[in-house]
Amino acid sequence: MTAVLDQVWTAVGDPSRRRLLDLLLDTGESTPTKLASQLPLTRQAVSKHLAVLERAGLVNSTPQGRQMTYRIRVDEFDRATRSIAEVAARWDRRLGAIKAIAEAIENAGR
Repeated sequence: MTAVLDQVWTAVGDPSRRRLLDLLLDTGESTPTKLASQLPLTRQAVSKHLAVLERAGLVNSTPQGRQMTYRIRVDEFDRATRSIAEVAARWDRRLGAIKAIAEAIENAGR
């Protein structure tokens, strides 16, 4: 499970891959050529980014002639979103605790 989450974090850590995910969420499915036409990336770069997203389980591909069509794997995307939200909530709690300690130290020094 940890290795899968590491792949997800690596995949979504790149702004180009996040943009590809946004485009796929908007369009439902697309090819590397169509996606590249909407980004400052070559078709080959888009294909490499999509391969990372596919290894992370966030998208799947289907051959259509000479092109591959990519779409979001909704179940895996939802699981990844929940996982990221859980990590964010943990960090919010930790930062809140640090803030409370810092405020207590500051108030004790007055």
